[in-house]
Amino acid sequence: MVGMTASPSRKVLLAAPRGYCAGVDRAVIAVEKALEQYGAPIYVRHEIVHNKYVVQTLERKGAIFVEQTAEVPEGSIVMFSAHGVAPVVHEEAAKGKLATIDATCPLVTKVHKEAVRFANDDYDILLIGHEGHEEVIGTSGEAPDHITLVDGPEDVANVEVRDPSKVVWLSQTTLSVDETMETVDALKEKFPQLISPPSDDICYATQNRQLAVKQMGAEADLVIVVGSRNSSNSKRLVEVAKLAGAREAYLVDFAEEIDEAWLEGVATVGVTSGASVPEVLVEGVLEWLAGRGFEDVEIVKAAEESITFSLPKELRRDLRDEAAALIAERTEGK
Repeated sequence: MVGMTASPSRKVLLAAPRGYCAGVDRAVIAVEKALEQYGAPIYVRHEIVHNKYVVQTLERKGAIFVEQTAEVPEGSIVMFSAHGVAPVVHEEAAKGKLATIDATCPLVTKVHKEAVRFANDDYDILLIGHEGHEEVIGTSGEAPDHITLVDGPEDVANVEVRDPSKVVWLSQTTLSVDETMETVDALKEKFPQLISPPSDDICYATQNRQLAVKQMGAEADLVIVVGSRNSSNSKRLVEVAKLAGAREAYLVDFAEEIDEAWLEGVATVGVTSGASVPEVLVEGVLEWLAGRGFEDVEIVKAAEESITFSLPKELRRDLRDEAAALIAERTEGK
C-alpha cells in the first residue's frame, strides 16, 4: 500500500447519469409527502425502492415496510412500491379495508398495460426477466395464463407456445440491454414471427446508466457501483462494467464496504450508482477515494436526463378519511 501512494496518475471517472431515476424520485417523494400529509404510520408493501439507505431513512420518518398486504391493519394507508403489483394485491387491499397509494413507476405501468392488451388479443407473452423479482411478479399477475417467464438466453430452449404466429416479448425494465437483446435474438430464432413491444420496455434510466458504465469501464481498472444487493439494475451495472473491460467491479451500499485491497495496482477507478441510490452515498465513496489519493474526478457523460413524473393522484385526496369510511362501512354492515 505504501508504494501505491506514490502514483501521480490516480483518477476517478464519475458516470453521468447515475443514481435516482424519475420513477424512484417520484416513489420516495410520495412516501415523504404521504407522511407529511397523513402522519405516521404509512405502510409500504415491499421496499419502496431497492436501496437499504432509502428504506432505513423512511423507516425513521414513520414508514412501515411489510411483505404482505395482510400485515397492514384495517383502516390504514398502504403504498405500493415503484416495482408495481399484480391486480390480486389491489383486491387484497380492498378486502382489508385499506386506503391505497400506487407509487408504481409509470414505465412499469406501461409494461403492465401492454401485458393486458396482448393477453386480451390472446397472444402468448414471453416476459424476459428474473424469476422472483417484484416487478416480474407484478407484471405476470396481470395475465398469468398468457405469460411465460424467460430468464435469460439459456432459458429459451424450454419455452413452449400455443401458436408461434401469435407471440410477443415484453421485459422487466431494469435488465442488461445487451443480455436482453441476446435473449430476444434467441427467441426470434425459435419463433420467427415473434413481435416486439411498441416501444422498448427497458427504461431510459437503466439504458443510460449502462451506457455511461460501458464508456467508463473500458478505461477503468476498478469500477465501484453504489447500490444494494437486491437492486436488479445495480447488479447489472457490475456485469456491464466487467464486460466493458474493467479489471474488477464491485457493488457496495456504503463507502465503508470498500476494501482497500481493491486499490492495489489501480490507477483509475470508475464510480457509478444504481437508479435507486441517493447522491449522498456516491459523495461518501468519492470522499473515501479522495482520502486515498484519488482526488482527480473526471465526468463521463453518456446522456442528458430531464424526465420527471407527477406524483400519485391519491396524494391529492384525504386518504385518512377514506380509510375511516371503509371501516365505518364494515361496522354498519354488521
